[in-house]
Order: sequence, then structure tokens, then C-alpha cells
Amino acid sequence: MEPITELDARYSAESATATGWAEARDTLERAQTFWLATVRPDGSPHVTTLLAVWQDGALCFCTGAGEQKARNLESNQRCTLTTGTNSLEEGLDVVVEGVAERITDSGRLKRLADAYEVKYGGGWRFEVGDDAFLNSGGDRALVFAVTPVKAFGFRKGHFSQTRWSF
Repeated sequence: MEPITELDARYSAESATATGWAEARDTLERAQTFWLATVRPDGSPHVTTLLAVWQDGALCFCTGAGEQKARNLESNQRCTLTTGTNSLEEGLDVVVEGVAERITDSGRLKRLADAYEVKYGGGWRFEVGDDAFLNSGGDRALVFAVTPVKAFGFRKGHFSQTRWSF
């Protein structure tokens, strides 16, 4: 499904145009690192960097069950993933807002494990357990998918801000 695309002229150069979703999706597919923002049970924010794979219209990531982000998602599944550049003069930053849903289907987990290895190399090879990834040490990693509800693109250089609504 293609999102509704809108340019926010308040934060864009006068001659700017909206960035197409295809370019934003390509940025999400190619990005190697992401920042995940979740909310702790006490309402305070938590942000951490992680790896993610774009598959089936969602950003997918994994985390140990005892890690802060996993504990946060137990009580509040709403989250934000961001990626982009640290440059002010070039690039596209993309922010994805959505709900993290656990992936437990072994077929989908296998496809994601394969996608991690293709994208990040053999050091990121996962086996698939009953309902999670297993790393080389046998530790379980819960797997989540965040399907965009809303996303933003921030074009650098010739500045523009695009909003995609799904």
C-alpha cells in the first residue's frame, strides 16, 4: 500500500518537492544502523542503536528478552525507529513511527534470519528456535516488526520535510 505523501512547506526550501516513498523505503532497506526509541514503564524515554531489516513492509529487529527495549515493549508497543546521516549538507533522514509486534512464525523468522545474514554478513547469522532467533551462543533474541503508521523524511542540503501517512 502506498502512503499519502505530503510536503511540509514550513520546514522546506521554497522550491522543495516531497520525497517519494520509494526513495524513503530504499533508504530503510540500505541503512545499516537505526535508533530505536521506546518508553519505559515509568514514562521516561529509552533510545538505543540496533540493526534492522526491511521486510514485508516493516522494519524488523531483534533483542534479548531481558534487554531494556524488550522490557519496554512489553508494556508499550509504540515506538520510533530512525536512520540517516549526520551531515547537514546531504542525505535523507527517515523516521518511522509504529507499533512493535512480536514475530513468532518460524517461516517468517527463517526468512528474516536469512535477510540479516545477507545484509550484515556471517557474523549476524541466527538459527530459528520455537518463537525467536538463537545466536551462536544459544541465547534467545525476540524478533519484532514495526509497520509504519506514520513516517517522516528530512532531506538535507536543499531542505525538505515529507510526511507519509499509512
